[in-house]
Order: sequence, then structure tokens, then C-alpha cells
Amino acid sequence: MHADEQDALILQRRKKLSAIADLGFELYPRKFEFTHTAPEILQKYSRSAPEELEAEKVRVRVAGRVMTIRPHGKAGFAHLASGGARLQIYVRRDAVGERDFELFKLLDLGDIIGVEGYLFRTRTGELTVHADRLSFLAKSLIPLPEKWHGLSDVEIRYRQRYLDLMVNDGVRRVFERRSRLIRAIREFLDGEGYLEVETPMMQPLPGGAMARPFVTHHNALDLSLYLRVAPELYLKRLIVGGLDRVYEINRNFRNEGISTQHNPEFTMLEFYQAYADYRDMMALTERLLPRVAQAVLGDLECEFQGHRISFRSFERLTMKEAIARHWPPAAGPAPKVEDFAEPRAVFRWIEAYNRSAEKPLAFGDDTAPGAALAELFEAVVEEHLIQPTFILDFPLEVSPLAKQKSDDPNFVERFELYIGGMEIANAFSELNDPCEQKDRFEYQQLLREKGDLTAHAIDEDYIRALSYGMPPAGGEGIGIDRLTMVLTDSRSIRDVILFPLLRPEKSS
Repeated sequence: MHADEQDALILQRRKKLSAIADLGFELYPRKFEFTHTAPEILQKYSRSAPEELEAEKVRVRVAGRVMTIRPHGKAGFAHLASGGARLQIYVRRDAVGERDFELFKLLDLGDIIGVEGYLFRTRTGELTVHADRLSFLAKSLIPLPEKWHGLSDVEIRYRQRYLDLMVNDGVRRVFERRSRLIRAIREFLDGEGYLEVETPMMQPLPGGAMARPFVTHHNALDLSLYLRVAPELYLKRLIVGGLDRVYEINRNFRNEGISTQHNPEFTMLEFYQAYADYRDMMALTERLLPRVAQAVLGDLECEFQGHRISFRSFERLTMKEAIARHWPPAAGPAPKVEDFAEPRAVFRWIEAYNRSAEKPLAFGDDTAPGAALAELFEAVVEEHLIQPTFILDFPLEVSPLAKQKSDDPNFVERFELYIGGMEIANAFSELNDPCEQKDRFEYQQLLREKGDLTAHAIDEDYIRALSYGMPPAGGEGIGIDRLTMVLTDSRSIRDVILFPLLRPEKSS
């Protein structure tokens, strides 16, 4: 719709608003007393026969947004949308009176009204409110969009989510599922004896993840602060303090790129358990996610982007095993696990991969073998991990907060869970040796000095907390947004975040 055309329609609707005022209606009343919501009416009376409704004369007061209008002379039908349901109303001039019928004739799609009347069924069998009184509640001055189609409309959907929710019923269902997902997680963890806590969103040091932070400033204290990239170090301080099982459903902020799987502001579940390790976290995850799927879907299987995902079983592979299994045939014979025994051997396999890769991997001369192995894994394996799969045993260089494996100190006790080709969860046996943790932080500091803005900062207070003694512990983070994507078959993370970050709107 062109801007001048829309301006003309807005002017027309403003004139109608004035006409409604002339009828004596309050234009934006403070309240409407209702007896039922549209979903309640449909749920309770959808199976009632016409004879039952006629005998009972069920009276209702219901409100909603006008989504269709079909006038027929001295009568007319309309549908009201409310609570994710649509309910038909029938308005006759001799039933509602001249004033209210004039209001009905002045209504536009998108207006919000209240209706009082009784329930009946039309000749076609549709449950309908036979109105005997109308109330005007709000005017939609801007016309609702007629259709949503094409790529250009996708941005409008994200930018004007209120419109998206009005006209696309499936969008509401996505966010209802997201809410059930979070509720199911809370119920499960509460049942496991975990305590829900809250930790700071503004922190003097960005910690708990290798990510670039957002910077802000506290004027009164003249203090530079960072929006948290993860709550991990604060949650582990609570483990030190004797809260043995804690969790937080938290907003994190990472000053990084935007993609179908990344939004700078996102939601994570993080939980920590004293006297446990990463294998305990795997076992807990294998109990948690089927419970969540059942609560959200009523099933242990779901469709995601053309794949049938099952939460009945979880595969476990080491990072090296996964590379060997999913090695691209075009890159030549696949490596065996033992081919990575010598750390720098990974660079030979990267050379083999690069010879046929569309996007060859590039590294500096000082790149650590472990970091190179992790990059090779992402390039070769991630997209193939459709069914729930734990990838175990990550290189030390990319895991500054995890405990080393006793049989191979170049690797740590860490896993990532993949579903639908995406990383869904990250967990490890927590490093609780303060001296070792300080050494790891100092190594990360060297990376920062070389220009790696995602390297972990040195957190002296966290080292001090560990110095008081932290019990062995397992910790895990699960991406709420990506898990919601899987359980709602959503292509983009923006589809499961009500208000995703977008570029500023271009002025017309």
C-alpha cells in the first residue's frame, strides 16, 4: 500500500471515530466487564446442540478485535479475535437498537469492541453470539495488512510483532509453546532439588563465555560495566557458597553477528550441580529434554526443517570420532581417530579438507592445534548432527573453564549437544583448582593482547572464590531460543524471539 493511499484510509477512519463520538460512545473507555473470553466460550459450548443453546439462553459478555465484517442490510456478521481464538457475532438492528447498529456500520477491521448477548448456532452450525448490545473499546486507525507474503514482509513481521500476532495465528502458537517449554524446565529442575536464582546483568568484567561484550557506563559510580555474556561465574560463586544446585533462566548479550541462529540478545538456561561431573549433566539432559518435548508437544518426536527429530535416544561421539564419521568424501579418505594422536596432525587434515572446500579454513602461524581442531569440527560435522547428539571431549584451548581429562590433558571434560544441525547445549566438569584457573585466564589474556576480543578476561574475585574451595561440580547451559526453534519448526531464531534486534527502520 502506497503512503498516500494509507494516509487517505487513516483520514477516513478518523472521520469514523468522530462519528462514533457523535453517537455518544466513549472513544477509549477505561474498562470492559466481560463474563467469558472467546476461547472459554468455544471450549465450553462448541459441542452444544442448537436446541441446548436455545433452551439455556446462555448469556455472555465478550470482547475482541474485529477481523471480519459481513453486512447484510439491517443485520450483519463479524468475527472477533481474542486469546488466540475467533468467535462469530451476529448483529441485528432491531435487537441492538439504532445507536448500536450505527456503531456496527462504522466499524473497521482491527477495531476492538465488546459484545453482550446470547449464544446460538447459525444455519451453517457456527457457534455465534446474538448481540443485543455493543460497546466501543478502541479504534484501529491504521488499516490491518491484508496478506503476508514475500521476503519484504518478513522484516515487517519482526519489526511490528503486534501485527504479526494479530493476523498470523501460528505465531501466537510458537510463543505459547515457548512459554510451556520454560515452564516445563522450571518444573523439572525444581523437582530435582535445584534453586532458581538471579545474578547480575551488568558486570564489572565479562565472564563465563568466550564472547565479545556490550559496554555500558554507570554515571553515579563513574564505572564502566559490561552486559553479561553468561551468568556462569556468578552461579559457580553460589556453589562455593554452599548452594549445591542452582539454575537461572537468563538473558545474555553478545556483541557479535546476526544470523538465523544468532541474536545479540538471547535466553539461556544455566544450571550447576555440586559433586557431579559432565557425564552427570549428560544423564540429566537425557531426562530433561524428553520431559520438555512431551510437555510442549505431547510427543517425543517433532518435525524440524524437513527432518523427524526424536527425543527417545541420544548419541554420544567424541569430537574426533565425529570428524572421522562425517568427513566429506570429496576431501579424500577419512581420518581415523588415532590419526589425531599427534596434536599438530590436525593441520595436515585441514590441508586435505581445504583442497575441496568451498570455504577453506585459514589459520595464523601461532594457532593452537586444539583451536584448529574445533574449527575443523564446526566445518565438517555440525550440519550433519540432526538427531540429538552429544559431542564429547573438547580441546583445552577453547575451554578455559573446564576440567582437563585425566587420561589426556590436551582435552577437557566437556560436551556440546547438537539437534537439527545446531548447538543446543554446552556443559563441562567445572574447573575448581584456583591455580589452574588463574593459569587459564592468563593464557586467555595473552590471546586478548594479540587481538582476540572474545578471549576470557582475568577475574581475580572468581579466583579468590575458588580459593575458598569449590566442590567438584558439573554445569550446563541450554539455549532456550534454539530449543524453541526445534520444537516449533522455526527456520530462524527471529521467529522465536518476540522482538529481535533489527537495523533502524529506513525513513520513507
